[in-house]
Order: sequence, then C-alpha cells, then structure tokens
Amino acid sequence: MTTFTVDLSNCDREPIQIPGKIQPHGFVVAVDKKSMTITAVSANLHNWLPADAASMTGKPLSVFEHLLNEQDENLSLGQLLQLGLQRQNFDAINPHGITVGGTSFYLIVSMHEDVVLLEFEPVSLDYDIQSSVGRSASAMLGGKNLQTLLQSAATEIKRIIGYDRVMIYKFLEDGHGEVVAEDKEDQLEPFFGLHYPASDIPKQARALYKLNLTRLIADVNASDAALLAVSSEPIDLTYSQLRAVSPIHIQYLKNMGVASSFSISLITHGELWGLVACHNYSPKYIDYKAREGSKLLGQILSSALEYRQDEEDADKVAAFKESTAFLSAHLTKDKNLIDALTSHSRTLLDCTLAGGAALLFENTLTLIGQTPSEAEVTALAAWLKQNMADSIYHTHQLPEVFKSAAAYKDTAAGVLACLISRELNEMMIWFKPERITQVQWAGNPEKPAEPDADGVLQLSPRKSFDSWTQQVNNTSARWTPEEITSVLALREIVIADINNKATAIRTLNEKLQAAYEELDTFSYTISHDLRTPITSVRTYAEMLLKTNPQFDTSSKKMVERIIAGTDKMNFLIREVLNLSKVGRAEIDMAEVNMGPLLQEIAAEIRAAMKTGEQTIEIGNTPALRGDRTMLSQVFSNIIGNGVKYSSKNPAPKVRVNGEIQGAETIYSISDNGIGIDISYYERVFELFKRMDNVQDIDGTGVGLAIVKRIVERHQGRVWFESKLGSGTTFFVAFRNRQEDIQ
Repeated sequence: MTTFTVDLSNCDREPIQIPGKIQPHGFVVAVDKKSMTITAVSANLHNWLPADAASMTGKPLSVFEHLLNEQDENLSLGQLLQLGLQRQNFDAINPHGITVGGTSFYLIVSMHEDVVLLEFEPVSLDYDIQSSVGRSASAMLGGKNLQTLLQSAATEIKRIIGYDRVMIYKFLEDGHGEVVAEDKEDQLEPFFGLHYPASDIPKQARALYKLNLTRLIADVNASDAALLAVSSEPIDLTYSQLRAVSPIHIQYLKNMGVASSFSISLITHGELWGLVACHNYSPKYIDYKAREGSKLLGQILSSALEYRQDEEDADKVAAFKESTAFLSAHLTKDKNLIDALTSHSRTLLDCTLAGGAALLFENTLTLIGQTPSEAEVTALAAWLKQNMADSIYHTHQLPEVFKSAAAYKDTAAGVLACLISRELNEMMIWFKPERITQVQWAGNPEKPAEPDADGVLQLSPRKSFDSWTQQVNNTSARWTPEEITSVLALREIVIADINNKATAIRTLNEKLQAAYEELDTFSYTISHDLRTPITSVRTYAEMLLKTNPQFDTSSKKMVERIIAGTDKMNFLIREVLNLSKVGRAEIDMAEVNMGPLLQEIAAEIRAAMKTGEQTIEIGNTPALRGDRTMLSQVFSNIIGNGVKYSSKNPAPKVRVNGEIQGAETIYSISDNGIGIDISYYERVFELFKRMDNVQDIDGTGVGLAIVKRIVERHQGRVWFESKLGSGTTFFVAFRNRQEDIQ
C-alpha cells in the first residue's frame, strides 16, 4: 500500500484566482469588451436592483445601463468603458461614484484579457482620507531607523482602517515569515516576533499579492455570492476587489478567531518583501478609498524600505571596498603576499563580516581572528577543494554538509571559501560562528494534516496557534551578496598581483636567458676571433727575445712593448665580457594623453555602430603610461562592448571616467546594458567564451581576452561589477610611474 504525506504545501495547486464566487458586500457584472454583452452577473444583484441576475446574462450592456439609469439619469456607463478601453486602463475612472437603489456605491472597473469586470461596492467613508493619509505618511517617515519606520507604519495604518491588530510581516530567505512590527488593542496577546511557516501563504497567493497590492476579507462568516455566467469557462478574477476567498484560508482565519482581514503588499526591487497583515475580531468592511489610502502608505513604506536597505548595503559595500583598496595598496608595496594580506591594520578579514579567516598560500597556513585549529582548517580545505565546483563556495550551515565541522561550529558554523589556485591548493577562507537562535512559531510548522471522523486525511489549516519554540543549531549568520562580491573583488586583486609578480619573474628569466645567449656568442667570438691571434703575437714576441740575444737595448724594449700591449688587450677583452653581463636596457614607456585618444575611439565607434553623440560620455581623462596602440585596443574593445550590449536599452549610455587613486590610475567604463550574471564571473575574460544572454548579439568572445592580456603586459588590473538587467562597469587600473614597470 502506497503512503504519502498530506500537508499545506498542497495549497500551492489551489486555483484561487477562479473561485467562481465573490464576497457579498458588493456585486459584479462581467462584460465582453468586443461585443459589449454581459457574460456573467453575481447572484446577489437583486439585493440592490430590481432584476434577476440569471436574466441579465447574455444581454447587451445597454440593458444593464438602462436598469441603472432608472436610478441615475446622468450615468453613461458605455462612455466610461469606452474611455478606459481607449486608454487601455481604467485608472482615470476608478472609483466612479454612482447611486444604486438609493445607496451610494463605487464603480471599480478592471480588465483581464477580453473580460471587463464592473464591481460595485458601497460607500462608507465619512472623513477626508487624503489629509489623513498625508499626516500618516509624514508620521511614518519620521522614524530614524528601520524598526522605528516599521512600527510607525503599523500604527498609522491601524489609525486609518481601525482594525484590532496591524502587523508588519516580513518574508525570510526560506519563504517563512516573521512579525517584525505590531500595533494592537491592549487586550490582545502580542504576535510580535512570532514566525509563520511558508505554507501559510502558498505560492499562487504570493503571486497575486504582487499583482493586487491590497486584499480585503470583510466577513469570514458571510456566504459568498456565485457568479452566474453564460459560459462554463471560469472567469479569472485576478484583478477583482470582491474575489471570494479560498475555503482553506477562510478556515485558517476562523481557527485564529479572526472575523475580518485586510492585507497590503510590500514590494522592494520588484519582489514581495512582506505584508501589512491586519486582523479584526468582528466583521469590518473598509471603504475602497480607505483601502487605496492604505495602499499608498504601503507603497511609501515599500520605497522607504528599499531606500533604507540600499543605504545599508551601500555602507557595507563602501567599507568592504575601502578594505580591499587598502590590501591592494599593500600588495603593490610588500614583497610578500601573506604579509600584505595578514600583517597590517586591515587584513583580508575586513573584507567581510566574518569572525575569522585563513590564508593558504605557498604551503603556508595563516590564521586570523576566531578560527578552528590548523589541523581542522587543513582538513576543511581538502574537503572544500573536492566540493568546490567554482572558484567560490559558501554555506551558513557547514556542520550539515561537512560533519567534522560540528566539532568547531562555535567558530565556523558558516564558511565562505575562495580559490586562488586549485592546482597548488591555495585559497582564502572566512568563518562565521554558530548563532543559536530560538524561533517562536505560531503553532508547530511541521504539523501534518489530521484525519477526519472517518479516518481520512483532510487538507485543512492547523488549528493550534499556541507559541511553539524551536532551537536552531549548526547555523551562522548568512553570507550577504555584498560579502560575496567583496571576496570576488579581493580574489581578482590577489590573482592579478600573483600574475604581475610571476610576469616580472618570467620577464627577468627571459632577459637572463637572452643575456646568457649573447654572452655565449660574444665569448665564442672573443675566444676565437680576438684572443687566439693576440696569444700568437705574444708567443712570437717572447720567442723573438729568446732566440735573438744579440738584440740591442732598443730592440728589446720594442719587443717588450709588444708583449705588454698584448697583455693590455687581454685585460680589455675581459672587461668587455664583464660589461656584457649587464644586459639590455628596459623598454621606454611613453606617456599617453588619453583625452584625444578616447575622443578618437568614441568617434570611430559612433560611426561604426551608427549611434548618437549622447551614447558615449567621456568624463575625466588623466594620462596613462603605456603603449598607445595597445591602450587604444583596450578602450576600443570595452567601450564597443558597452555600446553593443546596451543597444536593447531605449536610451543606451556608456560613460568613461578616469581617477588617480594612490599609485594607480583607474578608468571605469559603465553601461546600462543587459548585465552579466555573477555565475559567469570566471568565464568573462576567457578566450571564445560568451554568456548565454548575448547569443543574439554579434561577437567572437576574443575582445575581453585581448584586453586582459594587454593590461597584464602593462602590469595592470582589470575587473568588473555587474547586475543582470541593470548594466556593467569595467575597471582598468594602471600604475602611475614609469619606474613602477620593470
């Protein structure tokens, strides 16, 4: 017999956007936008108009309009709809005031595919909502930190809608949520700090929260009104204000003792950050304009959250960049890489928020801060090498994937590792300690569905919301995107430094080899072409003295002078040989005026790619020392790529700017193009490697490989920062002084 688990994840498949019903505090008429015939009417129409809902389906909209005109002679519903259809939205119409059966209503119009939905809700607002929202927004934004902002938002929204409880509910990394702010009536127990499992809000509900920023359930005990439709095809109520609620969610609210609920979506960077979740313990209808005012507060809060988060992230990035620049400067100054990264006031530890770090380089292990022992780090490094598919690896639950780490989880429950050289077993590792947390759940998040009276498992929400405590072990604080980016930047700097020093050694070896070859050739020439005949001259001069004793004094002196001359020539030859060991002179690096060069490159690219003057913007252009032709190749490739990969942007822009930073001149080339996925970081500068998202754009994959080789020949650095869909910035750094390049 096959067994399976039934739990609330099954909710993910519930078609909540097509319930076939609406909440009963208003009524709905659906119209085909092409034929202007009524395709569906809510069954509760007769509560406000003297008409049978079933008799209205299939009729022209004019029939319904005539029915309304008996109540309001000034209404021209057809004209309103045509206006919205021409504009392809109904923002200018919503909400439209109308009297139905002597009662003031709002008409709210929405459209999905070929169906125009007319929703009628009663008017209940009796105060100036605009001024109230303005005061609330001002009070809410007065918070000096994130928590104060959230708490003020809960307080102000509660003041506007008058609900018993208003909570700010934040979605965490794994999908479950936490109540991070709350304002409530005094007699209610607090929910602040409680966690709710991800299954409480299934996937399709989260998708709708991104489309509809507010959601009202006026009375969980009210009987829904069916939609009577011409076709058996269900009507999609995705954008409906009155859409009926999932029976599972209704039961969930009933189990909590909630009679009415209202939610406001909080969206940051296009994603669902959380909700303003509002509960009332008696039925409560919120006027449409009050809901819109609350939605506006939610949008203001979303923008504030996004700004505050970006501000915090920017501070982290600035601190990490400052530390990386500090280390880069010392890598240039110090002869020893280990000393440069570990022995100064700032170390590689300062490039993250870690508690400890380790550097494995040239068969030496160096530990900084709070770390496992040398033996434990060595074993961990061996495991990392086997399990790192890419150059970087991180986890905040190391003991869960590497069992031996349980012995030192107090210093290394989380690890971020970065390879320098896989072949040489060289890497940098950062550690974060275990952060034991007590998570307060609103009920057991793992409680499965329960059997009904007949013993059959039924899908239903949990009934117990008693606080349930779970202790989370073997877990550190998560590694942030800013930390990962910082580590990748440091890795690029370290590898560039290693390559530069290796290039210097290789250049010296090549020069030494050439000098040896020249010396061998020169020595051979001297030995055979000069030294042999000189030796012969000396030998014959000595023989001449021995065999001619009759030479007078003058003759002897002449022969002795010949011998002395040969000795002097031999000495001179030896000195020339010593001089040849000095080697050849260095290449003379020229100063290049970058302003005219970049203007020339920009003009050529504009002409070749047929772009406007505004496409390429050139800022500061400090001079560089290097080969002018090679520098032209570097900037032509990067600027050309920027223009090419920004071509899909309606307003493509490439900006070039240079700055002198310490011992380096750094140029940045920024574009607003398609961006580069961080997972392709290692492939960008490889020959013939192209990203998946640029296959439809002409290119060979050679340009950036050429750029990297030229920059490295100048003993410089090249790297980039990018975000998919937002653009890319390339950086090229050159040393300022000629004597820096040997």
